[in-house]
Amino acid sequence: MRFSSLLAIGSSLLLILPKVWAQNSATGPTYDTAALGKMGTTIKSAIASRNLPGGVLWLEHRGIPYSEVFGNRMLMPSVEPMTGDTIFDAASLTKVIATTPSVMKLVEDGTVQLDARVSLYIPEFVGLHRELITIRQLLTHTSGLKPVIPDDFEWEGHATGIQLACAEPLNSFPGSELHYSDINFILLGEIVRRASGMPLEQFSQQRLFSPLGMVDSGFLPTADKRARIAPTTVMEDGQPLRGIVHDPVSRRMGGTTGHAGLFTTASDLAKFARMMLAKGVLPNGDRLFKAETISDMTRVQTAAHIPARRGLGWDIDSTYAGLRGAFPLGSYGHTGWTGTSVWIDPFSQTFLIFLSNRNHPTEAGAVSPLRKALSDLIPNVIPGFDFKNVAGALAPADESATADAMQRFTASIPDGKVQNGIDVLRARNFEPLKGLRLGLITNHTGLARDVKTTIDLLHESSAVKLTALFSPEHGIRGQKDEAVGDEKDKATGLPIYSLYQEHQRKPSAEHLKELDALVFDIQDIGCRFYTYISTMGMAMEAAAENGIQFVVLDRINPINGLSVEGPLRDGESSFTAFHSIPVRHGMTAGELAMMFKAERDLATLDLKVIQVEGWQRSQFQDQTGVPWVDPSPNMRSLEAAILYPGVGLPEFTNLSVGRGTRIPFELVGAPYIDSNAFAHALNAASIPGVKFLPVHFTPTASKFKDERCGGVKILLTDRNACTPVSIGAALGRTLQTHYPTQWDNKDFDKLLAHPATFDAVVKGTDLSTIQSKWEADKAAFLERRKPFLLY
Repeated sequence: MRFSSLLAIGSSLLLILPKVWAQNSATGPTYDTAALGKMGTTIKSAIASRNLPGGVLWLEHRGIPYSEVFGNRMLMPSVEPMTGDTIFDAASLTKVIATTPSVMKLVEDGTVQLDARVSLYIPEFVGLHRELITIRQLLTHTSGLKPVIPDDFEWEGHATGIQLACAEPLNSFPGSELHYSDINFILLGEIVRRASGMPLEQFSQQRLFSPLGMVDSGFLPTADKRARIAPTTVMEDGQPLRGIVHDPVSRRMGGTTGHAGLFTTASDLAKFARMMLAKGVLPNGDRLFKAETISDMTRVQTAAHIPARRGLGWDIDSTYAGLRGAFPLGSYGHTGWTGTSVWIDPFSQTFLIFLSNRNHPTEAGAVSPLRKALSDLIPNVIPGFDFKNVAGALAPADESATADAMQRFTASIPDGKVQNGIDVLRARNFEPLKGLRLGLITNHTGLARDVKTTIDLLHESSAVKLTALFSPEHGIRGQKDEAVGDEKDKATGLPIYSLYQEHQRKPSAEHLKELDALVFDIQDIGCRFYTYISTMGMAMEAAAENGIQFVVLDRINPINGLSVEGPLRDGESSFTAFHSIPVRHGMTAGELAMMFKAERDLATLDLKVIQVEGWQRSQFQDQTGVPWVDPSPNMRSLEAAILYPGVGLPEFTNLSVGRGTRIPFELVGAPYIDSNAFAHALNAASIPGVKFLPVHFTPTASKFKDERCGGVKILLTDRNACTPVSIGAALGRTLQTHYPTQWDNKDFDKLLAHPATFDAVVKGTDLSTIQSKWEADKAAFLERRKPFLLY
């Protein structure tokens, strides 16, 4: 039977079932009966619209509860009516019912400090500004961490999940913005475990749920409770998840994580909410929390420059707080993905709980509008309290004050002073190019700090005349993974000549005859076989041949300008190995242009480099304030760029490097690989700064499309220590050793461009010996590059 039919049956059953559970139905002045009826009608309408199979409503005002049950808790494989003691997968309510109060118990104990760095408790949580993140920032979602661990690959285990959480890069500088993140609470759950010596599920049971009498709340519900559990999504085997956490990351980690995994009932949540309204006091007079701890959890803890207002764990006034409805600003609550929610109002001494399994039998259900509709009815349901005029309620956020605070905060960040070449040229009013007819070699990475394009800046300037555009590999907008043809720019009407065609890799004399200078402004990533520097070198040759100036608007090397690794090119010049430099060269485009001129017989070329200002060679891009823009379709993060000089090496062999997933160059695998054995062999190589986790993934495009691949997720644990070219050599050596008949190695040298290293790899030479073969070339190159270093 189809799910839609089952939902229809469930809706019909609701119409004939009496109200199956009600407790202390309120009469008299506390609740308006008609308004309560409207609440019930609203819920029934949502069920009839197939937004949820059923739910439990619990409203309590000044100690007087009202509760009602609606619909069904299960529609498939059979229909079960909802009951008042139904146990729900709380989803993200775990964050505020289990994890936040557990952390705060440890704060009260003196074991954890709110403003301590996370790395004090999880020492491996360092690098990429992670070492700046505090416990408070995790609790307020202002750490800058990404929302979730990527789901492009299969993995298992609590320890693996923590490793992945510790390796995830940041979306923003710690403390600068609010990004709701499950990773924050995965880490908080781990802090509870490490600081207390007990896993979160045990700690929360002993220190929270047992004292509160929350008898049906906890992680990993026992078999005797299964019959009362509201199931969630029906899986591929035709059975719904029942008693097994819905959240896939929590499920992989064993169902006991800080962001999801709690199961609970409306009755148990009511006990928790009463304790919150009583400022930590239990019904028997015992104190579970200090009053100031409750205050800390529920007052605004986010900084003035952040528009959203959140407490510790709890939401107060953010884009996720739509369920607040008519409750006053300063009340607080939270929601869960599965359809759960609680909102607590200390001003009126009211709380509203609505629990549902809206994602049963599928994810098609939706309860956000229903949650808000129920909260909007509160003033009608409780006519004895004026919800519009509440003493002590928060004022609406002041957007102007928030913007001023953000300016002050941004100015206080120690990074952010670097100016790329286009910014420097703009600050000089384009004087170095004044009066020239220009051709611009650029793409979508040609941006000033205010993200205005170099194309627009030059086109709009009266100091120069922009005459033609030239595009590199991936096109003018960086979106193509195939040969690119000539076209016309829609915004300016200028011709765009492609320099990535089979028979056209550099500008022709015809292209250049009306130009005084070629300008190059493209973000490179510091790797020899990333072809933008080849395009630059060939364009320099064309400029020299045609007697015009060549200007480089220099840009930082995003993976720093100190680290040099890998062999020099050994062989003829090619598009992926234009010049004899190491795989990771540690130079900027402007510096390479100066080297090309000196070492490629371009003495007649009039070369000018507009230098970067404020950059230090030791800096990675995220230390400069220069925003990350994917320089090509699959180069999606700074972490990928750091790994690329090694992970990219075997790309022309029958090995997936993660194209067709969300994290290219962080995943490596093939259908013939045993992930556990592969990870073990790579970890045994002891490459500094990285770990290899065994995973499975299925690319949706490119090599092995729609085929399940065994392989590894590469965790970048210390980018300063990481030697990415060694990763490439280790990959080749491990593939040759473990899969000599399955791995086709013949094209491994295509990007490596060093036959001696290729031979050593296929012979299984140990990694340290391979690395030692590069040292003499590296020493010579460091001397060669000295005259050309600008920074």
